[in-house]
Amino acid sequence: MHKSAAWPLSLFYVGLIVYASLYPFADWRDQGIVPWAFLTAPLPRYWTGFDVAINVVGYAPFGGLLALSALRSGRVRHAILVPTVVAALLAFCMETLQSYLPARVPSREDLLLDTLGAWFGALSTVVLAQLGAIDRWSQIRARWFVPQSRGGIVLLALWPPALLFPAAVPFGLGQVMERLEEALGAQLVDTPFLEWLPMRETELQPLVPGAEMVCVMLGLLIPCLLGFCVVRARLRRLAFVFMTVGVGLAVSALSAALSWGPAHAWAWLGLPAQLGMVMAVLLALALAFVPWRTSAALLLLSLGIYLSLLNQAPESAYFAQTLQAWEQGRFIRFHGLAQWLGWLWPYATLVYVLSLVWARDPQN
Repeated sequence: MHKSAAWPLSLFYVGLIVYASLYPFADWRDQGIVPWAFLTAPLPRYWTGFDVAINVVGYAPFGGLLALSALRSGRVRHAILVPTVVAALLAFCMETLQSYLPARVPSREDLLLDTLGAWFGALSTVVLAQLGAIDRWSQIRARWFVPQSRGGIVLLALWPPALLFPAAVPFGLGQVMERLEEALGAQLVDTPFLEWLPMRETELQPLVPGAEMVCVMLGLLIPCLLGFCVVRARLRRLAFVFMTVGVGLAVSALSAALSWGPAHAWAWLGLPAQLGMVMAVLLALALAFVPWRTSAALLLLSLGIYLSLLNQAPESAYFAQTLQAWEQGRFIRFHGLAQWLGWLWPYATLVYVLSLVWARDPQN
């Protein structure tokens, strides 16, 4: 039996909603009114199509994932009502908390549109199930993936969003050391423990082309190796390699286009990146037929080398410019979430693969 990935994905989506609703999590204050006063506020004078679409579309996947979880657990009768009610409660909590944030404006209309979006997502999922699309996906998953593959599928699904945030190196996820040092140093100011922090004699320097090529190669090879741990048939792993490369290319180009304009969509694809991608494809194709435990061992080794090299490079010099552009484009909240995904994805993959290795028989 396969465990559905809908429930863990819905939990992740709750985090996305909370982040998008409460960013920037700063300057909390009490206005002296009840936090649900927005329920009786006058109708807004100005409203845009973007405001309507982002609320409906933003909650539709959440309702769909909750409905899919209900269908998987056999609670067909509650597949629409329960997701709608849960989404409405979550939206109400978010709008209520926005009353304490000066940068956010709670809205009754947002609450209604969020609930409508969740209802539409749940209804769409139930209709798709009635048409047989959900069963079709179950058959495809049974042919492609091993039974205990839920965690791997979730990580593979989160890899493309993690690539949205521009990195110092293409496919460079998990670059957190510089941020951790700064945050820890700020917390330990005026304490004797500040002297315990290691001091760097020189500033971090950009990676040389050879090291960048290795990082690109490993950054693309790692999701392939992760797929090899959960993809059932070895011949299908070959197709999985090309799908992974295609998705990585498309999302990286989209990130560059959103950050610096469509004309610069492929500016990141320099010679080191090209060579690294070619080497990643060749290695992935050569390793497509090895046992899954070998893939897991190589994945752990690759993660160690990859994170060690990547964290020796500084953050992108275009970070502030990119952040400003995304803020003007009204994508800053989701862009920040993509940054967190980019930071945490390799470490979550590390934990997941270690759990696979320690499991008695994870492939059954």
